[in-house]
Amino acid sequence: MSISVLRTDDAWWVQTPEGAVKVDTDAVTTAELLADRSSVEAARKGTDTVPVETLQLISPVTAPCRVVAQMTNFVSHVKDSGMNPETVPLTFFRKSSGSISGPTDDIVKPAHVKLLDYEIEIGLVFGKTLAVGTEINSSDIADYIAGLVITNDVSARDVQLPKTQFYEGKSYPTFPPVGPVLLLLEAGEFARFSDLGLTLRVNGEVRQDSTVADMIYRPLETLRTLVGFQRMDAGDLLLTGTPGGTALKAPAKPVEMIGALVPPAVKWKVFFKKQASNPLYLKDGDVVELSVSTPDGALDLGIQRTTVRYA
Repeated sequence: MSISVLRTDDAWWVQTPEGAVKVDTDAVTTAELLADRSSVEAARKGTDTVPVETLQLISPVTAPCRVVAQMTNFVSHVKDSGMNPETVPLTFFRKSSGSISGPTDDIVKPAHVKLLDYEIEIGLVFGKTLAVGTEINSSDIADYIAGLVITNDVSARDVQLPKTQFYEGKSYPTFPPVGPVLLLLEAGEFARFSDLGLTLRVNGEVRQDSTVADMIYRPLETLRTLVGFQRMDAGDLLLTGTPGGTALKAPAKPVEMIGALVPPAVKWKVFFKKQASNPLYLKDGDVVELSVSTPDGALDLGIQRTTVRYA
């Protein structure tokens, strides 16, 4: 049975039906905690609990770490982006781990950013080193993936798109919130990854609602490509893409064709003027709620709830 790990400034906790039990460990980083599994197991059996709602939770993934993310990895999102799901390549980008924030921290929009978007994603947390050149298959992939987390790959679209700058546009402080739960998987549970559903709400309105069945490149294929050039260590994080429903949508084909005929500066000026009237972009005070779980609740990554604040 999976273990729900929580983190506060001064401790690690295991969530049980009765409350949260403190883990007796010297671990400071996520990697150190994963190496002290016996202490986590002991806490799961503990009876000295505190109410989870009394804890000030922070990200269960500690920085520094590697944060790698997949682009356009859900059929619905690829279509929203004006691309063909049958031909879209498996593509990665990096994010700054210094941008990681907690599951209740405010999402802070920098003053110069005009178009703030949301992206619910499942994060894979590595449990041991996956070296470049490692051969990986369906029988041992779970040996490398220790657990799962909810992430919101918050994006400054007016920075990301015209500059083709994913790193900057997705790495401002508080981009991304992570947690609340680091769900540590037991033997055989990774096989249920394909059963997970993802839902994101803004002020109670469902904006994204999909399942892993919509995912194009699943973890096994993804990791087989990633190990060709990128080492991942315990505590590192891989974001697996977002489904359709983000604020950003590709323009209609006729508009896109016209845009190809004008200078880039003019094209982006027109595009962003149109996007400025899109009510789906995040506004000051918006409450963003994310959840990921299997239909039966056997795997449950908790609920992330953050508020947007304009700097």
